[in-house]
Amino acid sequence: MAEITGLVLPFFGLILLGYIAARITGQPQEAMGWLNTFIIYVSLPALFFKLLSRTPIEELGRWDYVLTSMVVTYIVFALVFAGAILIRRAAIGEATVQGLAGAYGNIGYMGPGIAILAFGEPAAVPVALIFCFENIMHFTIAPMMMALAGGDHRSPGALAVGVVRKIAFHPFILATAVGVAAAWLEFVPPVPVARLIDYLAQAAAPCALFAMGVTLALRPLKRVPPELGFIVPMKLIVHPVLMYVGLSAVGNFDPVWVYTAVLLASLPTATNVFVIAQQYSTWVERASATVLVTTVTSVATVSALLWLITSGTLPPDLFP
Repeated sequence: MAEITGLVLPFFGLILLGYIAARITGQPQEAMGWLNTFIIYVSLPALFFKLLSRTPIEELGRWDYVLTSMVVTYIVFALVFAGAILIRRAAIGEATVQGLAGAYGNIGYMGPGIAILAFGEPAAVPVALIFCFENIMHFTIAPMMMALAGGDHRSPGALAVGVVRKIAFHPFILATAVGVAAAWLEFVPPVPVARLIDYLAQAAAPCALFAMGVTLALRPLKRVPPELGFIVPMKLIVHPVLMYVGLSAVGNFDPVWVYTAVLLASLPTATNVFVIAQQYSTWVERASATVLVTTVTSVATVSALLWLITSGTLPPDLFP
């Protein structure tokens, strides 16, 4: 238990510190602008590049791993989407945001920090692969479904160009592509450049987690939407369970890769779901509540998962 506390306390402690700082200082949302810019455009891309550029190129081509992860996440999205339509009688736009809330975890801000803290640098490659391809999926599905719902009035051509641009120029995806190219070319940056990259990479997790705490504080919970009774267990329990079963069924993966994917699947709803909801003026307040509730609840569920993994209770392959 002391080992789990040592893993979880620094991680969620940074989120708590950000939350407390925001509540005490009363800074407006706009004050977060430059910190978010630093995280998204500088520190996290530096972390992805640093770790991927040092990885043997043959480890970066596990398409069976990527496809399994994406299929599982699509299944979770489809289940929540169908539940929203059939049970809550939600419109397509609202059901899309709910589906994303159940399937789109905070793998950008939280993923690299907690996975590398728990499993070491070997977790960086599966984190980067899952992040890139799942974000491509989310960046594609959100505008497509909103267009179907009538919430996106762009022409099909403009919609496609917008999706491609968002994917191609996302700083995390660009950093991953450059890191893979560096690994393929066996490129080693000059020492001064490497030191700069190291400094930036070391700042990624603390800054991202602190910023997440601030964001949660600036979006107080006004009421608990009834949909959370379905979305929260789907995100925090069903998603990682399905990921574990899916990877075990396909088999032959490094234990660190399996545990990393399961851990990422267990993370709370991404703040990007709230951003998407705001962009389309759909399910906005409830999306904010979902991010907050899943984040708070994940303190218990992620801790439990880490205990199962580190204690050896959860084998790396369910079907050896």
